[in-house]
Amino acid sequence: MTEHSASTRPAAVADTALARRTLGVPALVFLIIAASAPLTVLAGGATTSFAITAQSGVPVGYLLLGVILGLFAVGYGRMSTYVQNAGAFYAYVASGLGTRPGIGTAFLALMTYNAMQIGIYGVFGFTASSLIEGLFGVTIAWWICALAGWLLVAWLGVNRIDLSAKVLAVIVLLEFLVVIVVSLLSLSSAPEGVTAAPLLAQNWMNGSLGALLAFGMAAFMGFESGAIYSEEAKNPERSVARATYIAVGIIAVFYAASSWALAIGLGPSQIVAQAQEWGPDLVFVFLEGRLPALLVDLAAVLFLTSIMAALVAFHNAAARYFFSMGRARVLPGVLAHTGARSGAPVVGSLVQSGLGLGFILIFAIAGAGSELGPLFPVLTMFPWLTNAAGFGLVLLLCITSVAVLRYFNRDPEQHPLFVRTIAPLLAAIGLGIIAVLIMFNFEVMIDSSSSPALVFILPGVIVGSGVVGLLWAQYLRVRRPEIYEGVRQANIG
Repeated sequence: MTEHSASTRPAAVADTALARRTLGVPALVFLIIAASAPLTVLAGGATTSFAITAQSGVPVGYLLLGVILGLFAVGYGRMSTYVQNAGAFYAYVASGLGTRPGIGTAFLALMTYNAMQIGIYGVFGFTASSLIEGLFGVTIAWWICALAGWLLVAWLGVNRIDLSAKVLAVIVLLEFLVVIVVSLLSLSSAPEGVTAAPLLAQNWMNGSLGALLAFGMAAFMGFESGAIYSEEAKNPERSVARATYIAVGIIAVFYAASSWALAIGLGPSQIVAQAQEWGPDLVFVFLEGRLPALLVDLAAVLFLTSIMAALVAFHNAAARYFFSMGRARVLPGVLAHTGARSGAPVVGSLVQSGLGLGFILIFAIAGAGSELGPLFPVLTMFPWLTNAAGFGLVLLLCITSVAVLRYFNRDPEQHPLFVRTIAPLLAAIGLGIIAVLIMFNFEVMIDSSSSPALVFILPGVIVGSGVVGLLWAQYLRVRRPEIYEGVRQANIG
């Protein structure tokens, strides 16, 4: 796909377009980091990794993942110079590997982003319900709280993307502030002294590295989303790559540093036991007695808003994949319609919101009277869908690395060896290993003791979505050759 052909729209939907040139590098960085939700990662992701892996080497996992994803970002960022498309994975793979793999990747991406976004409603509903009960003594069902969050996300989704970016910027900055405060308090407490113990090899080179990488990958979910906004970015040839590099660096270093500080604050010898006892509440239990109650409550509120930020970020990503597929007429063209004033992918956004609403209601009905009680959504909806999505993202990244490798090596003299071959090859190998590690650890990741079949069903659904995409591409080639040829022509490198 050339720089010019990438943004060409089929005649059938030529009157549709996303809002142009509304996002600069800072806005892109906030949109990317919002999906990773800094406070959610520390309070939820890091503590879960400490608890389940039973190792204090969690910070090292974040650093190693940062290296692998940094290698991926080298080729991925350069591709944004040549290809600007709201369906980034689809466009990159179609350009590098061909039309059928591109359409298959689009279906895989749709399933991945929708699963991640919808699954987060489970933890949002539970957290909001618990927070309201703790602050006001009022008990509200988790699904009612989830529906309130759903309504806000749906409204933001059909408005201008720069509105979402501004809202997310405020939330993300406040999240960083809370995490920094937690880290400083941790280092000032340090019952066993400030030490490098969590980083020592015996705490991660002991058979637990696979689990650390598998669980740590969730912290980076959404780092790749800058390219999804390339059609709405200012100077996308440079801004998308810069935003991606900045986001990967911040995520890797900040999460490694904050999880190390938390381990120091509780004591490296105690962090695992404490995480196993308190889970996501550990951060707030740590803050009690060290900060005024009002500030602890404020941190808990920001934990909820950080989850909201992730919901908005993944909603935007899923809506833009629907838009891109509708514009290419791979899916119904109505999905390509955008708001006259907002430039937002209105129909794609509404479809994503409809899916979210449906799953919230399904899990609300399924959880009625469950022996899991209020924990039902965080032990089912959240881990089932988000861990399946994490597996899907790793597959997407691995396939895209191969596509980048092939795309740049068609014209090798135009690209440095490291960019065209070394970085994407190492990234593909590393991501392939992580995909295998996730499969080996999937039973633990979703706690499948009550539903062992889910270990095979959930990854099967993710892989199956890509297979359906390949079959649909073949159908278009045979039955709707004008659509297939249009996609092919638009993605000729």
